[in-house]
Amino acid sequence: MMRIMETIRRSIRYKIVAAMLAGTITALGVACASLAVYDLRAYEQQWSTDLVTQAEILGHASAAALTFDDAKSAGTNLALLKARPRIVEGVIYDARGRRFASYGGDDGVPPPALPEGDGVRRQGGDLVAFKRIVENGEIIGTVYLRAHHELAQRLMGYLGILSAVMALSVVAAAAMAMWLQPALSDPVLAVTRAAHEVMERRDFSLRVQKTTEDEVGYLVDAFNGMLAELGRRAEALQTIDAERQRAEEALRTLNLELERRVADRTVQVEAANKELESFSYSVSHDLRAPLRGIVGFAEAVLEDDADTMTTEARRKVDIILHEGHRMGVLINDLLAFSRLGRKSLQRAEVKMADLVSSTWGTLKAQQEGGGKDVVFTVGTLPPAQGDRVLLGQVWVNLLSNALKFSAKRAQPQITVNAITDEREHIYFVRDNGAGFNPSYTAKLFGVFQRLHDAAEFPGTGVGLALVQRIVNRHGGRVWAEGALGEGATFYFSLPREMPDGTV
Repeated sequence: MMRIMETIRRSIRYKIVAAMLAGTITALGVACASLAVYDLRAYEQQWSTDLVTQAEILGHASAAALTFDDAKSAGTNLALLKARPRIVEGVIYDARGRRFASYGGDDGVPPPALPEGDGVRRQGGDLVAFKRIVENGEIIGTVYLRAHHELAQRLMGYLGILSAVMALSVVAAAAMAMWLQPALSDPVLAVTRAAHEVMERRDFSLRVQKTTEDEVGYLVDAFNGMLAELGRRAEALQTIDAERQRAEEALRTLNLELERRVADRTVQVEAANKELESFSYSVSHDLRAPLRGIVGFAEAVLEDDADTMTTEARRKVDIILHEGHRMGVLINDLLAFSRLGRKSLQRAEVKMADLVSSTWGTLKAQQEGGGKDVVFTVGTLPPAQGDRVLLGQVWVNLLSNALKFSAKRAQPQITVNAITDEREHIYFVRDNGAGFNPSYTAKLFGVFQRLHDAAEFPGTGVGLALVQRIVNRHGGRVWAEGALGEGATFYFSLPREMPDGTV
């Protein structure tokens, strides 16, 4: 039963009938209230006018009695009020305000001690009227009348009539609403049933029959149009879904193929790298024996035949020795570069400030003159996680490059500092030396790549490649900025968090 009542409450039929009845009751209520207010005001106005008229008549009739001081005649005139039972009291005052004659007043309400000016007012549930008696332009007395208003009885009677009218009107409106509501609710309920069936069966071919040409009919047309559009979109979605499934299957197949190819290429690259490292190591190692022989014989020639050699011969032997030593350095760098790929990282906390200080001290000791003219500045360097030996090699190469390329300045300046963000530490070395052409920045970190003539700035071209390889193995990156004649800045970054989660 409760479910049925709830269904009725939520039914559009019930809502339509309820709306029509609510509108009818509201309109009737406003009309009845307006009529009641109007009737009560008219009733009060009528009685006020009647009392004033009655008082005026009594005043004219009693004027002679007041003139000749005939109280009996005045009382006789007041006694005529018995014909008006709702007038319960009447008093005639003389010109001095004394009661001259009176009538009624048996309900315990005393009359005013003195008369008031002309007018009508309420006094509790009664109406009170005062009317002055004027004779030849002179006030000779005042008439006072009090009548039961009976406003409440009038209102109750009127409300009874209005209630009966409203009840009959509501019954008539309910009957009319029940008769008219199918024309409004049936198309809407048809749309509701169709929507429910579409949701259950997913059948967008259903349509609602149009029975009217009004707004409800427009709703039915719009609903049918929406079903048609949904049907088209459902078909399009099915087509798209089928294509998506085929594309996903093709993508899975392609990913598997790519994974297989990547795995194959990775194996090939690893094998090639191992072969290249082995080749580099073997070549470097095998070159050292003949190189030692060349350098040794050149030194023996200088030692044994220095006195008999011509100047040109001695110059050529010096060139052989110089290039032999440079070749030895190159082989050592190449061996270090090849060994780096096989060496495992020994990670620990590295105090970069201490590492830079010790590296700089060693480099100054190796410089002619101890590097006394160099202005060396070190900022705050945060500690890093990494291999201390390899990171030391990074600082050796960067600081030695800064020393070498700024040595020809009148006042060499080298600055070491760091920038830290939430992901990494960025360290940099800045000098005011020869700099480089920015167009060739990409060549800086390649093996045997040089941007300056070897006669001007000696070197093998392996140091920066070594720096890049060490930093990359630590999960960082390397880059540089500079301009010819304006110095250079070399940066390298190290992650704040190690691959195993250590910070």
